[in-house]
Amino acid sequence: MLTASQGLLAGLLLGVAAAAGGLTGFLIALVLGTVGYLLGGQRDGEIDLGAVIRGRGRG
Repeated sequence: MLTASQGLLAGLLLGVAAAAGGLTGFLIALVLGTVGYLLGGQRDGEIDLGAVIRGRGRG
């Protein structure tokens, strides 16, 4: 299992644990799952968050 997948699973589980049910719980789980996936992808080298954060260079 890739680190990105593990991060996604961990984020989703933390989201469910943090807010049990409802729309707010769903949104928290979605956000934490996305963050976990992105951090795991960064660690695996699949995603370059530095390029995303820097954006396009000026000039």
